[in-house]
Amino acid sequence: MPSSSARPSSSSSSANSSTIKFHDGATQFRLRLTLSLLTHRPILIRNIRSSSIEAPGLAPHEVSYLRLLDGITNGTTIEINATGTQLRFVPGMLVGGEVAAAGGVANPRSVGYYLEFLLPLSPFCKLPLNLTLTGITDGLTTKDPSPDYLGASAIPLLQSFGIGAEVDEDFPPTIKVIKRGAAPLGGGVVQYYCPTVKRSGVGGGEIHPIDLTDLGKIKRIRGTVVSCRIPPSSAARAAHSAKGMMHRLLPDVWVHTDCHTGRGKRGDGTAAGSANPRKAGKAGCGPSPGMTMHLTAQSTEGHVLVAETSLDVSSSGARGKMLPEDLGQKAAALLLEEIRRGGCIDTGMQSLAFVLMSLCPGDVARVRVGTLSKYSIEALRLIKEMVGIEFKVVPDEETRTVLLSCLGSGYRNMAKAST
Repeated sequence: MPSSSARPSSSSSSANSSTIKFHDGATQFRLRLTLSLLTHRPILIRNIRSSSIEAPGLAPHEVSYLRLLDGITNGTTIEINATGTQLRFVPGMLVGGEVAAAGGVANPRSVGYYLEFLLPLSPFCKLPLNLTLTGITDGLTTKDPSPDYLGASAIPLLQSFGIGAEVDEDFPPTIKVIKRGAAPLGGGVVQYYCPTVKRSGVGGGEIHPIDLTDLGKIKRIRGTVVSCRIPPSSAARAAHSAKGMMHRLLPDVWVHTDCHTGRGKRGDGTAAGSANPRKAGKAGCGPSPGMTMHLTAQSTEGHVLVAETSLDVSSSGARGKMLPEDLGQKAAALLLEEIRRGGCIDTGMQSLAFVLMSLCPGDVARVRVGTLSKYSIEALRLIKEMVGIEFKVVPDEETRTVLLSCLGSGYRNMAKAST
């Protein structure tokens, strides 16, 4: 999940050059690369941790992300200087297809770090993207979204833009956890499938504008506690604690427990790398213990708000300091805070919604959010600079929410036209 402590961008672009130059390092690193691929504009990033003595230049997870982008594109040029403090990225064509990437034990970020900003790219590939990622799936919710969070929050948001909503599609967008892998050693496997935006019919190759302005009333809450190499009783204690707090809001609350051991099992004998993401079975979990909880609130208007938290694995001394009951209460408090803000999407999905809204056809797209995060504000500025779309931001004093609207750029899936 994007950090809320992102610094204001100090980028500048020359009117006589198509290359956009950024001089503030790795700020909004993934979003800049994503918008570069969507707008076909090269970017130059300088001063990447240039003041750091111990680890200057690109971090290992950023290099892995560049490799992943190179794997799903054709003709992309990546130039890194000797110290790693300068990057020149010339975007190619989005191809998609079957892609596999490994995070590795030395990678400190989860698979959600890579998935998060691939979501707005995958619908515009030449072929449907079937991506398999290995690494950390749980335990880093303070830095990165988990696959469960993205599956519960981002996938419905993609479908609201018409991505995978066609009747003749084989499968809608899907995020499937094949194998769990808690931090820090990871070992998990996640499969992501996304169809392309079709070009048949009027307005083909374009996504649909959204109008998410009325949250409605919260009607039910569902959740899951995922534990790896931890006694199942701990997951049950966390679920019971979360339900106790959520029952103060409404009675329809159900929290499942999903406990994993080192042994794997296949529900139907289908291989994990199957082209059908719905038929892949479980394959145990990685070597590290961990526990994560995510809760989803569903409204009468069909919107979802998601919150998640996990046990702290930042240091060995932190293990055991948070009880399962504390984990459940923390997750419930985070979801209640999202509900209190009154937005139609949760805070972590704001930047994804803004990027897709800027790509909509020339019609008004609207969304109501609770509180704009610092990262979302910087994302709006970056979209204005790279895409040329400016959002209208109207605070609603009565509901204490913010209504954002824009006229999209009418982006089309041109890669699909070349088939």
